[in-house]
Amino acid sequence: MIRNILILGCLLLLVSCQTKTVSTMNPSEVKVARVVSGQTLEVVGLTETANLISPVRLIGVDAPDLHQRPWGEDAKKFLETLIGGEQTAVKLEFDLENQDKFGRTLAYVWKDNVLLNEEMVKQGYALFGGRSPNHKYDTRLDRAQQWARLMGQGIWSPEKPMRLTPSEFRRLYR
Repeated sequence: MIRNILILGCLLLLVSCQTKTVSTMNPSEVKVARVVSGQTLEVVGLTETANLISPVRLIGVDAPDLHQRPWGEDAKKFLETLIGGEQTAVKLEFDLENQDKFGRTLAYVWKDNVLLNEEMVKQGYALFGGRSPNHKYDTRLDRAQQWARLMGQGIWSPEKPMRLTPSEFRRLYR
């Protein structure tokens, strides 16, 4: 009897310690609090606490660092333009892995049936950066990068190309 009570107590303790994870199946509608960079947003409405701001990292997007001038600031401004301002509603779609090592939620961001991750790459404001195990839209993002490169868009501009990838820049200057 005491053994059963202890087992039940341990199970209840384990269940209460589990963190609430974001559902990988259903898109979540959230409001954008602000654009942090060309690959990161802060949103409201992702958790049960209505006013809690949560960082969201766009899956498959490797945007220039803000210090990587002028491309980093350009990427941030373009993402702000795509979103259309603070308190704008967007939908987050999740893949297999919900968070990165920094605790940011990983998501594909949709606004008006446009995949913003893809637009960032297609218009030359970011590189496609496939990260395992999230591969749901890798083909779309890879094709978007090929198109941007062929068209000389943004960071692929023949007049002013970006010389270092964002990850190379971060490794050298951070």
